[in-house]
Amino acid sequence: MINHTCITDHALFQAIRSGKIKLGGNKRLKIFGRLNCKSGKRMKRYNRVFFVSEEEAIAEGYLPCGHCLRKKYIIWKQSTRK
Repeated sequence: MINHTCITDHALFQAIRSGKIKLGGNKRLKIFGRLNCKSGKRMKRYNRVFFVSEEEAIAEGYLPCGHCLRKKYIIWKQSTRK
């Protein structure tokens, strides 16, 4: 997990282009999603974190976004109802 406040804009751009960063998340809400998600683009810089994979985000305790990862969110929601 990489905090947005701990990486320069240039280094972030390079990491995204090279595929080292694939997902973004909200540190306060514990939600992760795609980098192009409208919900994710509205969050404050100090709340934003980045992940290499979904597995990393889930291991950190983050939940899938209900907008950009709808199918995975529904699966998660159904698994918590049991």
